Amino acid sequence: MNISMPALLSQLLLGLVNGSFYAILSLGLAVIFGLLNVINFAHGALFMMGAVLTWMAMNYFEVNYWVMLIAAPVIVGLFGVLIERLLLRWIYKLDHLYGLLLTLGLTLLIEGAFRSVYGVSGLSYDAPDQLSGATNLGFMILPNYRAWVVVASLLVCFATWFVIEKTRIGAYLRAGTENPRLVEAFGVNVPLMITLTYGFGVALAAFAGVLAAPVIQVSPLMGQNLIIVVFAVVVIGGMGSIMGAILTGLGLGVIEGFTKVFYPEASSTVVFVIMVIVLLIRPAGLFGKEK
Repeated sequence: MNISMPALLSQLLLGLVNGSFYAILSLGLAVIFGLLNVINFAHGALFMMGAVLTWMAMNYFEVNYWVMLIAAPVIVGLFGVLIERLLLRWIYKLDHLYGLLLTLGLTLLIEGAFRSVYGVSGLSYDAPDQLSGATNLGFMILPNYRAWVVVASLLVCFATWFVIEKTRIGAYLRAGTENPRLVEAFGVNVPLMITLTYGFGVALAAFAGVLAAPVIQVSPLMGQNLIIVVFAVVVIGGMGSIMGAILTGLGLGVIEGFTKVFYPEASSTVVFVIMVIVLLIRPAGLFGKEK
């Protein structure tokens, strides 16, 4: 098979873009599971909310992309705070299955509400003028917006990792999940901390949705297929592992991109094949902690 270098580099870029979405979404899932012990199946619907809110703001109120890059995660994060306060707080001590079923029900409600208004056809959303066009690097043509997606995703992912793993706030978060009474004894409001953590986790999903709006056609069902792959990414990286979610998401995106070049028929299943192999060798995932 003769594959040109520009074609390989284009697939590498495409893989990095998809991997960036996988990384941000799996990071949000890892934060929520690692700190709240909840399998958040509604993550795909909240990702979709970020994209649809961005489209609505542009078409109804002429609010630009850059404003929504901040506003959409804040709005969806506040919605996540309501979800945690009104629903999730009652199931923390129950089996994981209850959280999964509850968030699955939320997914059906959220997607159904948007589908009843917009149907299932895609809604177009153009990239901002500042990021339109492409740059000729000599060896390949680099679309400016896709390059921005990769850079923005990496900045957000590693900033999140740094806060959780290297700061006092992150230490309180980790300690609060393991021994909340001890942390409360130091004057920390653990319930509020848990609420804000869930809000931040779903805000990451909305941020990914805003980034995806000009790349993936905006649709009420856009999160359905993506979230299945993202769950596989989290399992491969290790449930609750922050760095595992980031590195695995980016790596699997690239592997998926190259698979489309060399063996296109396997591109939709390669992630799940890798998941099976990893679980057979290391059930806790690549970066997960063995119990």
